[in-house]
Amino acid sequence: MDDRAPTVAVVEDNPSMLRSIQRLLNAEGFSVEPFVSAEAFLNGDGWSRASCIVLDVHLPGMSGLELRRQLTALGSSLPVVFITAINDDAPRDAAKQLGCVAYLNKPFAPEALVAAVADALAAAKPT
Repeated sequence: MDDRAPTVAVVEDNPSMLRSIQRLLNAEGFSVEPFVSAEAFLNGDGWSRASCIVLDVHLPGMSGLELRRQLTALGSSLPVVFITAINDDAPRDAAKQLGCVAYLNKPFAPEALVAAVADALAAAKPT
């Protein structure tokens, strides 16, 4: 039996938000791999260890939505929790079409993020 904490990749370009999410998820018992951009996520090897992704929709360079599309093209089915500071129906609809587990608007309640990550990890488990 594997007793290691599930690894949550967090892709967020705002350093204080990234730190806050990392601290919250660490306090809840998750291991966190932080990334400041979609490109850093793709170029690093952390995504191969991740059980799910907390992904900002609006990132400089490649957007979170485009990252999800690229991961799908690469054969990845990692569950995604999208987060965003912009309240707009178009990216929310696109995220849902891409199969996100949850879509949270910043500022979100810490409990909402923890619940969404738990749902994403449950979705990642083989049946």
